[in-house]
Amino acid sequence: AGRGQGKMAAGGAADAQARFGHSVKGLLTEKVTSCGTDVIALTKQVLKGSRSAELLGQAARNMVMQEDAILHSEDSLRKMAIITTHLQYQ
Repeated sequence: AGRGQGKMAAGGAADAQARFGHSVKGLLTEKVTSCGTDVIALTKQVLKGSRSAELLGQAARNMVMQEDAILHSEDSLRKMAIITTHLQYQ
């Protein structure tokens, strides 16, 4: 009877070890999936940030172009004011 118990105990231990192995594999799979999801979210955030930087750069370039146009218009108005003054004297 002693031998039968030894085999059952060994079988039970092997069974417990197999269950433990499965639970560790399950946890590992969960962690890998979670990590993958986090990496995807981080990548999306980085891409979004780079797109924002691109849009900000574009806005800055547009502002510089507008400023140039405003300065040119201001110069033209000043010249027209001088011409108007000259015409009034004549």
